[in-house]
Amino acid sequence: MTTGRLSIMTRSAAELDAVLEAEWATWGVDHGGCAILDWTGVVSCVGSTTEVLPWASVSKIVAALAVLDVVVDGALDLDSPAGPPGATVRHLLAHASGLSFDDDRVLAAPGARRIYSNVGIDLVVAVAAAAAGARDAADLLTSRVLAPLGMHETELVGPPAHGLHGPLLDLIALAAELLHPVALRPSVIDLAVTPAFTGLAGVLPGFGRQDPNDWGLGVELRGSKSPHWMPPSVASTAFGHFGQSGSFVWVDRALGLSAVALTGTPFGDWAAQGWSRSMEAWLAAWRRGASAS
Repeated sequence: MTTGRLSIMTRSAAELDAVLEAEWATWGVDHGGCAILDWTGVVSCVGSTTEVLPWASVSKIVAALAVLDVVVDGALDLDSPAGPPGATVRHLLAHASGLSFDDDRVLAAPGARRIYSNVGIDLVVAVAAAAAGARDAADLLTSRVLAPLGMHETELVGPPAHGLHGPLLDLIALAAELLHPVALRPSVIDLAVTPAFTGLAGVLPGFGRQDPNDWGLGVELRGSKSPHWMPPSVASTAFGHFGQSGSFVWVDRALGLSAVALTGTPFGDWAAQGWSRSMEAWLAAWRRGASAS
């Protein structure tokens, strides 16, 4: 089974397969799938890889990569004014512009607080699309990220901050690229994971106030946040995003490991409490397998 350049491997250890399936069962979701991959490809997978489901805010990773690709091209500068007075492209990507979650109210001065903002991401995508001469947000995301990564079954059917729909196969392709860039320029990924406006406090949706609440440019950094959806034992540089549709992409480049999930089951206690526990269990099984080999 393949998607773009990525082949789904069958070399995973039996223990990791068993742990993945057992943890998946505890989530209580009735459809979707989950996969663990390293730089060689998928090492374990459960559920459907082809069912098209909403990605919700995981869409922000693709949106940010598309914007940053325009930046690397030189058509847009991270410090170009964008959004509220005093804000820039960098502020918008890092949820530090002061814009509210879902409207154009300004709740803080740029760089003062981490305010998670769908509106900010939609705005910066529009700015990048105009700078790049793209027809619209869908054209920008498709030409800059989806098509190069072979994510042909994923499309934007809503705002770029949360409107992508696609299958687990395409989410796997995205995670593989974040682990080891091949289709995108490495500098694009490096910009995404670079800490921006470090030390800002703010509310992490689903997990409450975090101080600090560190982010990169379009992706969330693990940092020292607690409680959190990523496992506590991974590097502070681990990054990713989750969505209210019960989806996530988690990447630890220090380990060379990633996990993705796509469920279509609304985020709730099952995810807030279960994902971190499940990832710790997967990590333990993976480490035992790596040690044995």
